[in-house]
Amino acid sequence: MQFGFLLEQVVNGLVLGGYYLLIALGLSLIFSVGGVVNLAHGAFYALGAYASVEITKYLGFVPALVISPLAVALLGLLFERFILRRFYNADPILSLLVTFGLAMVAEQAIRIVWGAAPLSASIPPVFRGSVIVGDFLFSRYRLLILAVVAAALLGIWLLLHKTSFGRVVRAGIQRPDMVAALGIRLQPYMTVIVMLGVGMAALGGAFFAPITIVHPAMGAEIITVAFVVVVIGGLWQFLGCRDFGAAGGRGARYHHSFRARCRRGIDLHPDVPGAAGASARTFGRADREI
Repeated sequence: MQFGFLLEQVVNGLVLGGYYLLIALGLSLIFSVGGVVNLAHGAFYALGAYASVEITKYLGFVPALVISPLAVALLGLLFERFILRRFYNADPILSLLVTFGLAMVAEQAIRIVWGAAPLSASIPPVFRGSVIVGDFLFSRYRLLILAVVAAALLGIWLLLHKTSFGRVVRAGIQRPDMVAALGIRLQPYMTVIVMLGVGMAALGGAFFAPITIVHPAMGAEIITVAFVVVVIGGLWQFLGCRDFGAAGGRGARYHHSFRARCRRGIDLHPDVPGAAGASARTFGRADREI
């Protein structure tokens, strides 16, 4: 029984870690190549969630998962072309101020377009239900999220390590002076990196819209966690963001479970390893809390 509980919480933590990872990885890539700390990154996450909710009304959930990240990536193209590009070689405090202001503008624009009231989205019927293996019970939809995050992580790794594009990007991170000496302009690569980063944030918003509350300030809420993952995992480290994102997700789930059990007056079993940090069983149920 306890093993099933712990296994459920490990998967819970991996899902939440994937949630952090989709946001933090794009943030880390943008900083690594352009040297810009993008405080507006959370706004693209929120736009992805809102776009997904809106597109789902007309085309369905699966098309929304494809269209909303692509649409937000195109916004990222404009964002890089007309805003970020001006600050690559400027004082970092200027890019912080500009992107912070843009995040505030984006949040208020969401309030104007969709209103201040939270929006609700439901899990498609095909992804509802649970997978039961012995004592292990988990939502099909969250397992789908875990699979998509793993596929996205693998795709980014292959792009950065197995393609000529990735070789130039990694060289630009480590020795930009040598890349310039070889006559390679990093500008087009930076444009693609920004589109990729904000597209991943939008994908996270689209996937988590049915299991969280979609509201105008959701981008400001996630950006803090994303920065923690990026800074501790390593501003320039792909694997560091991956590992700390997963570890942070598991730790957060364990912490919530400990608090929930204390509120219910249930003692944690002393023989279970890591029992003082077990996570909320309710995360794998029908609740809408992330």
